[in-house]
Amino acid sequence: MTEFSSLSVDLMERILCLLPIPTLIRASTVCKLWYSIISSSTFSSSSSSLHPWFFLYGLHNTSSKNHQSFAFDPISDLWFRLPSNTSFSNNNTTSAAGFLFTTAPTFSFSPVLSRHISTTSPLHYSRFNPLLGVFYSSHNHNHNRPSFIVVGGVRFIGNLVDMEDRLTVEMYNPDLDSWDICPPLPSDFPTGISSSSLSSALFKGRFYVFGINSSFVSSFDLVSQAWSNVQTLRPPGVSFSFLISCKDRLVLAGICNSQAGSSFNLWRIDEKTMEFSEFAIMPQDLLYSLFDSDEDDKFACLKCVGLGDLIYVFNEDYHKRYPACVCEITTTTTQQSGGGKCKWRRVPQLPSPVNKFHQVISFCSTVSLHSILRGRGGDAGAEAHV
Repeated sequence: MTEFSSLSVDLMERILCLLPIPTLIRASTVCKLWYSIISSSTFSSSSSSLHPWFFLYGLHNTSSKNHQSFAFDPISDLWFRLPSNTSFSNNNTTSAAGFLFTTAPTFSFSPVLSRHISTTSPLHYSRFNPLLGVFYSSHNHNHNRPSFIVVGGVRFIGNLVDMEDRLTVEMYNPDLDSWDICPPLPSDFPTGISSSSLSSALFKGRFYVFGINSSFVSSFDLVSQAWSNVQTLRPPGVSFSFLISCKDRLVLAGICNSQAGSSFNLWRIDEKTMEFSEFAIMPQDLLYSLFDSDEDDKFACLKCVGLGDLIYVFNEDYHKRYPACVCEITTTTTQQSGGGKCKWRRVPQLPSPVNKFHQVISFCSTVSLHSILRGRGGDAGAEAHV
């Protein structure tokens, strides 16, 4: 039989890219050739790092010692306990597209699994709990430097918040380190809007804002800097839902009530017409495994995040230590006009011990293996924990 060392580099890459990130980190220590392959940026873009991880940051109001951070790798089907980052350990922490943010009193951001923190020039309005989007503009001289869009939130002045102030949209220009003022969210959305009542999705050059309970939706064109007309996006029977940007589609995910009972459904959204078509329903036994009570309002603690081909649904209540499940969407040529084929499965329990949190921050992010090994997006502490 041909020895592995006799294979071409291209074939080695194709074999190694099937491994989960924790295994790849160990494999990178085998020899210089393997390290060179695994740590390259081209390998990272085609390896298991494309399968987004699920991150859960638990915050405790009275004791920072009780903060905990976890990351779930869907390839190895394992949770990892992360070292705490005190700079992102308060209730003004939010996340988007692989970054952690604080927006008040200063605007700071850090890549996931990194201790490197960057601070921009201050926002025109210091905000609490806004919606955030990350994009890379072709107008920037350095296309690798991220631009940001900040929508809503409540005004933060000292230790007080102003719920009545309708904040304008701000967009960050990394070339000038400046924030541009843009039109505010349409008045159909109430004042004091924040990420607790809204979900957002950045898709094909537009930043969508969606009311989790109101079902109002509007999108902001990142080029023309104008909002679309407000529409209502509510399939029959939906009580609340989340708008998610997946790899090739907009997805609405939420609880639907019918005569047969409650279910968690997925709808594909046509971004041109905003029409919806159902393509998946979570198995009912999986849905009810996320709860340990029969209370009528038990579904209110469900949250949903997604990226790429994965959608994570979890219970942010402590009773079952924040149980979660994941849906993997696959699309074939014959399914491209529909939603695709879905595979649901339960996510393993968080590693013990798990504290009781006052606030849970959850998000999906790809993890750059290249950054972890090269030391630019990760650090020795994060790598050791993996």
